[in-house]
Amino acid sequence: MEFLSFLNDVNFEALVQLTMIAMIMLAGPIVIFLLALRGGDL
Repeated sequence: MEFLSFLNDVNFEALVQLTMIAMIMLAGPIVIFLLALRGGDL
C-alpha cells in the first residue's frame, strides 16, 4: 500500500500544468518544422 500513499502526495495540478506548458512549448517548433517540410510560406 506504499504506492497508494505515494499517489496521495503527488500534486496532480502541478503535473498537469507542467504537461500543458511542455506541449505548448513543443507545438511551436513542430508547426514550423511541418510548414518547412511542406514548403509553405510562414
